[in-house]
Amino acid sequence: MMDTFQFLGFGLDAWITIATVLGMFTVLLFTKIRTDLVFLGAIGVLFVSGVLSAEDAFSGFSSGSVVVIGVLFIVVAGLMHTGVLQWVVRHLLGQPRSYANAVVRLMLPVAGLSSFLSNTTVVALFVNIVKMWSKKLGIAPSKLLIPLSYASGMGGVCTLIGTPPNLIISGMYAEHSGHAMNVFATLVPGLFCLMVGVLSVVTLKFLLPDRKSPESAFESTNEYTLELLVPSDNEFIGQSVAEAGLSEVKGGNLIELIHYDTTVVTSPADEPILGGDRLIFAGRIDELLRLKESHHLVSADHHIFRMSEVDPHRQLHTAYVTFASSLIGQTIRESNFERQHNITLVAVARRGQRINESPRDVVLQAGDTLLLTCAPNVRLNTEQLSSKLQFFDSGDVPNIGRGTLISSTIMILMVVLSALNVLPLLQCAFLAAGAMLLFRCCSPEQAMKSVNGEILMVFAGSVVLGLAIQQTGIAERMAFGILDVCGTNPLVVMLAVCLVGTFITEFISNTAAAAMFFPIMYEAAEKLGYEPYPFLIALMISVSSSFATPIGSPTHMLVYAPGGYRFSDFMRIGLPMNLIILIANIFIVNIVYPITPLQ
Repeated sequence: MMDTFQFLGFGLDAWITIATVLGMFTVLLFTKIRTDLVFLGAIGVLFVSGVLSAEDAFSGFSSGSVVVIGVLFIVVAGLMHTGVLQWVVRHLLGQPRSYANAVVRLMLPVAGLSSFLSNTTVVALFVNIVKMWSKKLGIAPSKLLIPLSYASGMGGVCTLIGTPPNLIISGMYAEHSGHAMNVFATLVPGLFCLMVGVLSVVTLKFLLPDRKSPESAFESTNEYTLELLVPSDNEFIGQSVAEAGLSEVKGGNLIELIHYDTTVVTSPADEPILGGDRLIFAGRIDELLRLKESHHLVSADHHIFRMSEVDPHRQLHTAYVTFASSLIGQTIRESNFERQHNITLVAVARRGQRINESPRDVVLQAGDTLLLTCAPNVRLNTEQLSSKLQFFDSGDVPNIGRGTLISSTIMILMVVLSALNVLPLLQCAFLAAGAMLLFRCCSPEQAMKSVNGEILMVFAGSVVLGLAIQQTGIAERMAFGILDVCGTNPLVVMLAVCLVGTFITEFISNTAAAAMFFPIMYEAAEKLGYEPYPFLIALMISVSSSFATPIGSPTHMLVYAPGGYRFSDFMRIGLPMNLIILIANIFIVNIVYPITPLQ
C-alpha cells in the first residue's frame, strides 16, 4: 500500500480507488459499454496500480456468494424448462373485479416467484401475459406493468437468494463476522415492505400513467402495408424489381413479392416481375399510393398480408429497442441489420403511435417498438439479438407435467435444507443443480446457456470493489463522516446510509450499490459500538428499492417499452414509493432486529 502520500486524509491508494469508482459509475451512466467490461476494467486498474494484490483483485471469482449465483442459474433453468412459471401464471391471475384486486392478484405471485428466481426472468415471462390480461380486464397495460416490475424487486429482497445484493451483502458479512445469515433473514422485513408497497400502488394509482400500448399501433396490417397488383400488360414485366425502381421507393420499401402461384420472395430486388404479381410495400401509405400512377399498378382485390394465407410458419415479431442497444441513434437503412439477421423491418411505433414515415428511415430511440418479419421457415434467433432488442413474442413454451412437479420439489428441498441449516446454501445449490440435470429438468446445454457470464463478472467485480473500499480506509473515513453529520444516534445513521443507497441505486446496478455501501454501513455500525446485522438487513432492502427511474432496474427496462412509458412516469410514482418503502424498511427492521451493542 502507498502510505506516504496523504491528501484530505486519504492515501494515494484510496484516491486511486475513488477515481476508479467514480470513473466506473460515469462510464456506466453515460456510455453503452458492457457492464462486465467496465467492472473488469476497474479490477484491472486496482490491480495494476498496486492498490490490491493479485489474490485480493481476483478474490471475487472464488467468492462463495458469486459461486452460489452461478449455480442458481442452473436451478432456475430447470424450473423454466419444466413450465413452473407458466403453471403459476395460468392458475393465479384469474378474473378480478376491480383494479385493486388485479394489483394484488398480480403483485403477490410475482413477488413470491421473485423470492427464489431471477427477477428479470419472472418479469420477462409475465409481460406478455399482463398485456393480454389487461386487455381482457379493460385496464391500460401501463397501469399494471410498473406494479409488475415493482413486485419483482420487492419480492426479491424476501430471501437471500432472491436478489444478488442480498447474496453479496450476506457473503461479505459472513467473511467479516464469521457468522452466516439464514436464507430467510430478510423474510419478515421484506414481506412487510411488500405489503406496504402493494397498498401504496393501489393508493397511488392516480400517479400511474394511462398510456396507449405500443402494440395498438400494429393491430391492423392494412394500416401500414399496401398491396398492389401488376396488370398482365404492365410495361415493367420481365424487368427485375430493382430495374423497375420498385425495390426502394419514396416513403417505404418493398418487403415481399408474391407470384401468382403464392411463391413468396422476401428479398425481391433481383426477382423478375410477372403479370399478376402482388407487391407488398411497407411505409407511408399516402406516398406508396403514388406508385399506382407512376408504375401503372392497380389495387389488389383483397389484402392478403396475413401469415396464415401465405405460409403457416411465417410470423410477425414485436421487439423493443433496449437502452443499451447499438441501434439507438441510427436508421435501419444505415445498418446491415436486416441483411445480417435475415429479417425485415415493417413498422416502427413510439409511445403507442405508429410513426408515419418510411420505417427504414426512422432514427431509432430507446423504447421504440419494432414490427419485424422473417423469411418463411427461418427461425428468429432472439438470443443473438438480445443486446439490441427485447422480444416478447417468441420462445418455446414448455409442457407442464411430471417435470414441473420434480423441479418444484427440488427447489423447495433446496430452500428448506438451507433454511434449517442442515447444509450451507452453497452445498444446497450444488445438490439442486445436480438434481435438475439428473432428473432431466433441463439438458446440459440448457444449463450451460443459462449461466450468464456477464452477470457473474459484475458480481465478482462488486466483491472486489467492496474489498478495495474497505482496505484503503475509504469506508472508515466515510463512516466517520456520516457520524460527524448524523451524530451517534444509530437510527439516524441507518436512515442516512439507506437514503443515500436508495438514491444511488436509481442510477447504477443494485449489486454495485451493495458492494459500495456494505463496508460503509458495517464500519459505521461498529464505530457506534452496535452489532452491524440489523444495519445490513436494512441496507439489503434499500439498495434493491429503485422505483424512480427506468434505468434503476433491468425489470423496469423490460416493461418500459411495452407500457408505452416516458421517463417521467417512473419518477412521478417512484419518488413517493422510495420514501414510503424507506420509512417502512427502517420501521420494521428495528422491530424484528432491534439494534444491540457489540458483545
